[in-house]
Amino acid sequence: MRSSGRVRLPAILGLALLLLLRVEFIFAADYVPVDQIFLDCGASAPETTDADGRKWTTDNNSKFLLASSASLTSPAATQDPSVPEIPFMTARLFRSNFTYSFPVTSGRKFIRLYFYPAAYGEMNASDAVFSVTAGGGSYTLLKSFNASQTALALNFAFIVKEYSVNVDSEQLSITFSPSSNSSNSYAYVNGIEIVSAPDIYNTEDGSSPIVGQSTPYMIGNTTALENLYRLNVGGSDISPSHDTGMFRSWYDDSSYIYGAGFGVTETAGPNMTIRYPKSMPTYVAPVNVYETARSMGPNSNINLNFNLSWILPVDSGFSYLVRMHFCEIDVNITKVNQKVFQIFISNQTADDGADVAGWTNGNGIPIYKDFVVLMAKGKPQEDLWIELHPNTASKPQFYDSILNGLEVFKISDASGNLAGLNPIPVPRPVVDPSKVRPVHGSGKSSLGAIVGGVCGAFAALLAGFIICFISRRRRQAKKDSSSSDPSGWLPLSLYGNSHSAGSGKTNTTGSQASSIPSNLCRHFSFAEIKAATKNFDDSLILGVGGFGKVYKGEIDGGTTKVAIKRANPSSEQGAHEFQTEIEMLSKLRHRHLVSLIGYCEDKNEMILVYDYMGNGTLREHLYKTQNPPLSWKQRLDICIGAARGLHYLHTGAKYTIIHRDVKTTNILLDEKWVAKVSDFGLSKTGPTLDHTHVSTVVKGSFGYLDPEYFRRQQLTDKSDVYSFGVVLFELLCARPALNPTLPKEQVSLAEWAVHCHKKGMLDQIMDPLLKGKIAPECFKKVAETAVKCVSDQSIDRPSMGDVLWNLEFAQQLQLSAEESGKIVSEMDTEEGVGFEKGCGGKKDPNASPGFESNMTDSRSSGISMSIGGRSLASEDSDGLTPSAVFSQIMNPKGR
Repeated sequence: MRSSGRVRLPAILGLALLLLLRVEFIFAADYVPVDQIFLDCGASAPETTDADGRKWTTDNNSKFLLASSASLTSPAATQDPSVPEIPFMTARLFRSNFTYSFPVTSGRKFIRLYFYPAAYGEMNASDAVFSVTAGGGSYTLLKSFNASQTALALNFAFIVKEYSVNVDSEQLSITFSPSSNSSNSYAYVNGIEIVSAPDIYNTEDGSSPIVGQSTPYMIGNTTALENLYRLNVGGSDISPSHDTGMFRSWYDDSSYIYGAGFGVTETAGPNMTIRYPKSMPTYVAPVNVYETARSMGPNSNINLNFNLSWILPVDSGFSYLVRMHFCEIDVNITKVNQKVFQIFISNQTADDGADVAGWTNGNGIPIYKDFVVLMAKGKPQEDLWIELHPNTASKPQFYDSILNGLEVFKISDASGNLAGLNPIPVPRPVVDPSKVRPVHGSGKSSLGAIVGGVCGAFAALLAGFIICFISRRRRQAKKDSSSSDPSGWLPLSLYGNSHSAGSGKTNTTGSQASSIPSNLCRHFSFAEIKAATKNFDDSLILGVGGFGKVYKGEIDGGTTKVAIKRANPSSEQGAHEFQTEIEMLSKLRHRHLVSLIGYCEDKNEMILVYDYMGNGTLREHLYKTQNPPLSWKQRLDICIGAARGLHYLHTGAKYTIIHRDVKTTNILLDEKWVAKVSDFGLSKTGPTLDHTHVSTVVKGSFGYLDPEYFRRQQLTDKSDVYSFGVVLFELLCARPALNPTLPKEQVSLAEWAVHCHKKGMLDQIMDPLLKGKIAPECFKKVAETAVKCVSDQSIDRPSMGDVLWNLEFAQQLQLSAEESGKIVSEMDTEEGVGFEKGCGGKKDPNASPGFESNMTDSRSSGISMSIGGRSLASEDSDGLTPSAVFSQIMNPKGR
């Protein structure tokens, strides 16, 4: 018996070890690709490493080149600031058909082709029209493709195309063929990536129904796929190195959401472990995808009145595989019929009773569902709608819906073709200078706080850069030849981008997202403007600025409130600035940016129409105000929204856009308290010639001005990060960025807050109305983020993506503390109602009564400050006039 006992214990331990190893495999196994080829075409160095840590080899003298094929290599003539060096800065160019031949194992492969439309040697980028085939011509990946036209239409700096093809033999060929329609045509490629992939998109098991039909769609070995969208819904970007071994890129979904129905983002709590079922490989999608989600929100009454919707532009005439990733991460949802919802794809019911916890018998368990939708042939591009809505018929416990991830693939047709048409570049609005009244004099008006959120946005913008800025990542350029009446609505159907670390994009891009619909801007007749403002009734004036008066108005039969800015004859801004404003802002469409609705240039007028911001500026709710104070929850939501807007400016467009005037008066609040960044009068595009900064005369607002930019006159996106750090301190402390009535060491909020943080006493200068309302962990995270933002050296500051991630994490810490009862939820204290009764509006305890009136605005006083003998108010190459240099020197009212 003793001998038997001694044998049993090692056996039990061995069994336990085997079980442990199996658990680790289930929870952590990535796919290991057999073939991994990263080809840096035309590179002179034998091997280079990209920003994601992947090693690329040159194709010079490579075994992958066929000896009989002729080609050239060339570096790109210029480098856009958003374009990575590897693999985009060199290219291999072909005047005739050219084939790469890759020895690989049989099976599925991801093919990723990298294109940067620049000049190469004597070759013009517009002449690069070519086709690409794979598998000896079995699959047509691109046809008459022009990367330059595509990039222009979509506002991309570079393009990445991703395909999935099956290789039957042990050789994969990729052929580039210049167009035969022009003697100047050539083909080129900057990088080629080939990675083995498991057959995870195969639908031959019959489980993938065709939406609107009862028959399944079969995707087998003869089918090729092109990935168009891969979204981490409710989460941040996931870089290739953080994928599950296949080097896929996952992007934030917020830019593809329709309208204001953003819902809420959810993150799995610390006690929630994602457990992959045995039937599902762990490499289908990263854990990060299933740990975050987007739902409709906690209010069932609201949820029943809208759909959580995404709009994804696609080529017409193809079928599309839509893979939806689900994982219930709400700890309260564990049973069948607690949360049931409908799935609509392309306006058809795909699933009438989606029940994630019911499917998986619990929470924390991933699952995915595949659907195939047919997009009928029509206009070159159509919008693919994905919509979720609570199912009321089953009477679930919660009226809500959820989605964690989304992938969309174009499916090759019967001939193996995946190629669509080149998108058409978006037409720009044109203002006839002869119809615009000339500028007389340089009169200036005093500036009130403009509730419509449009004050001063017409400072001249970047005179050498009249560039098409992106509206949102998710839109395809659309050209409808039948669009006619210029005074009618031109579609403003798509909003919003930006989330944490990196720009969102489709997998057709490498810089940012899909392009905007053509014609985003409405043209108003002068009669419409007069009707909207009741013939410019003075009682509707919201404010007066250097450009002119801003009126509150109503359009479309009184259904839409707007802010209407009308130039006066003495305005310093003329036709050029007016047109530039239209060209830029009509393409900036984002939930957290103030939107330009339209313009009027009839009868020599210069009028712009903006969204109306019902709750005015952020500063109006922080100090020196009769408004009730903002709760901490509201402040967090506002700063997260503003961070999303700035992150979009920095990463969501072809060119980095540096705002240059981030402050609490330029963060506006709509009627639902959604924060929107406004006033792009000082905005500038990011670096173009070098790769680190833009050299420019310093402009901005004191108190928010980046000291490194101030000293070196070198502008980067980190200058906005510094200013945003000051805004965070304003939210925490409820005092102005500058208060000269205080002791010298306290005048600058940023310097004083950093000093207090080092001494461990930042909580002592915090807004007293917030004490007891902020979870210590949340306060610590926000404070640390603000301190990092205002670091003296820009290299020490985080990106806006990192700032956004930190703030969203802080928000989760706050919610967790409230749910656990560690602090009293602000909902229990009526979110400021008691403050309003007790305070009658909140004053800055450090501010003297005369502070506001003692400050002067440089626009009215003509103040000129100098650095090293150079005037801050002097003009530089972007054409800004002295009065536009500082929208606010020290006047807290702002523009």
